[in-house]
Amino acid sequence: MAAAEDVLLNVFEAQAAAPTKLLRHIPARAKRQAKATKRKYHAATASETPLVKQRREAPSFAAKKTSVPETQKTLRGKAQKTASPKKYSAGIRNGNQEEKPCIKTSSLFKNNPEIPELHRPAVKQVQEKVFTSDSFHELDLHPHLISTINTVLNMSSMTSVQKQSIPALLEGRDALVRSQTGSGKTLAYCIPVVQSLQAMKTRIQRSDGPYALVLVPTRELALQSFDTVQKLLKPFTWIVPGVLMGGEKRKSEKARLRKGINILIATPGRLVDHINSTKNIGFSRVQWLILDEADRILDLGFEKDITVILNAVNAECQRRQNVLLSATLSEGVTWLAGISLHNPVSISVLDESHDQSNPKDKAAQEVSHPQTCDKPERESFAIPESLDQHVTLVPSKLRLVCLAAFILQKCKFENDQKLIIFFSSCELVEFHYHLFLQTLLSSSGPLAAGHLPSASLRLKFLRLHGHMEQEERTAVFQEFSNSQTGVLLCTDVAARGLDLPQVTWIVQYNAPSSPAEYIHRIGRTARIGCHGSSLLVLAPSEAEYVNSLASHKINVSEMKMEDILSVLLRDDCFPEKRWANQKSRAGGPQEVRERATVLQTVFEDYVHSSESRASWAKRALQSFIRAYATYPRELKHIFHVRSLHLGHVAKSFGLRDAPTNLSVSTLTKKKAQLLRRPALRRKTQRRLRGLAETLLSEYSSGLDAGGAKAQKPS
Repeated sequence: MAAAEDVLLNVFEAQAAAPTKLLRHIPARAKRQAKATKRKYHAATASETPLVKQRREAPSFAAKKTSVPETQKTLRGKAQKTASPKKYSAGIRNGNQEEKPCIKTSSLFKNNPEIPELHRPAVKQVQEKVFTSDSFHELDLHPHLISTINTVLNMSSMTSVQKQSIPALLEGRDALVRSQTGSGKTLAYCIPVVQSLQAMKTRIQRSDGPYALVLVPTRELALQSFDTVQKLLKPFTWIVPGVLMGGEKRKSEKARLRKGINILIATPGRLVDHINSTKNIGFSRVQWLILDEADRILDLGFEKDITVILNAVNAECQRRQNVLLSATLSEGVTWLAGISLHNPVSISVLDESHDQSNPKDKAAQEVSHPQTCDKPERESFAIPESLDQHVTLVPSKLRLVCLAAFILQKCKFENDQKLIIFFSSCELVEFHYHLFLQTLLSSSGPLAAGHLPSASLRLKFLRLHGHMEQEERTAVFQEFSNSQTGVLLCTDVAARGLDLPQVTWIVQYNAPSSPAEYIHRIGRTARIGCHGSSLLVLAPSEAEYVNSLASHKINVSEMKMEDILSVLLRDDCFPEKRWANQKSRAGGPQEVRERATVLQTVFEDYVHSSESRASWAKRALQSFIRAYATYPRELKHIFHVRSLHLGHVAKSFGLRDAPTNLSVSTLTKKKAQLLRRPALRRKTQRRLRGLAETLLSEYSSGLDAGGAKAQKPS
């Protein structure tokens, strides 16, 4: 024992005499901790030295007392720190707490185009007085019908278009009705139809078939019109309404036609289908033919279907009353009025000073001789007085964050807000719906796979587009109509004729292709005298679109992007560690940028959490570019694909880099289909080649030369 104690004593004495030899007996973990402490101390004492010099001196200081393998590890650590400045700045904060947090904002707020100042010309909007002082009691209507209007529909006074249209239609005249959206055009023709059918001397039977035929462009508008007619027919139970539209079972529709429908509401495509395949559909007793939202019917390409329907009705019934309704008067509407209306009266409610003294002469001027119409008058649109219109200029990289901040501001920090957001394609609706559903409804970022968030009362997302099943579309339409709050992401399928109550904001995330489409979109709010607001999101290169709207007497006011993003200061929507532990500071532009960057990071983390989500974001980006390339010729100088920076646009889809093989997947699938259909090969190849050239013309947007060469062969 004594000998062992002597040996240990000698060892300790030797170590005390030679402290450098002690390092050999200390574990490697303790060595690394000692080195890290020395580096932190060196960084803290050399705070006056530039950051670049600190990075160069740190490995050389550690290399003085390390072996060759340890030196290689230190160099690898240096490379990692050079590649990720966030980790290095975190180490500096541990040594000197007075340093400001280093949050990388360059990728989101730098290299953006300058936002120009909007020079909005002063224009006087054409406004239409919605309500009048006249009541329905002044009309020669059935007392039960007046009671139903007052009690069931809760309407006591007529709107301007109803005051002019109902008496003219009760006289049996054909009519071309033009009025702003949300002015009550549906009741303007439904009330005369119900009044005339219930007043027939011989009570109509269900088996008689259609007495009134109403054509509408979309399924949702067909359901809405059917609901209005049903309410008006409560006192007159012997008159049976019905609806025919795509997505429903043909067998059940044929059964209803066999039993009999007196007021038939249909979309053109499905009605033509039944004309060709259903034997027991007849139009011998048709007394009313009504085309609602006629301009939209033509925009959707139903010209041939309308011609087939008119020929079928004319073959069985020559004498009837025709009504054509639209919020805009285009060349197609004028053509349709010329082939369907006979000696019509034109009812155009634009403003209080509009001359209504001689509607017959007005009809002859606008309908019989459309070429002599004053062009500015035809291109001016009536705007509701209670509608506030705004526009904001947002760089492409900030579009997604700006939209999310606007949704949070209205739905989380304000009461009773109901939003409709319009996108240019179904893919964009689906992408943003699932992105917001999985991020904005969760304060901790993306949710676990397979776990859906519970829909809160204030922040509830719904979607509506043409690729959805009919049952789901109907359920969404009814749910949003009955809801007090919520956000509806949709395409232009919801832009025409739909009466969605209590909508407070319309957001046009993608600019419409025409001023008429702009009017129909904002017409979903401020309906029947209610107050509403709209927001148009434009890129800095698209600022001239404001002047295009002004040429149609549409006046918009600017809303600053900074004011929208400042809502992120009101609450820690996404309380990340980057600011959760630091002292409270006065909110400024830098903090807004930091929080916006964190929100953008949440979106990017969700998109890149799996390959399927990343590919989904790329498909949505493809859809956006395809839609962007379809703007009409007169707007190409504003919306041109070559003005897009593909890398910045990809940022608005949660993608960290611009895709290099953007058009490979879509073109490959379509080429495979062409091999099976040789007859369509040449025509489709030209279209696909044009699309490929458009996508590959982005010289400054991140497409590499390899990707371009790989897509040249057709």
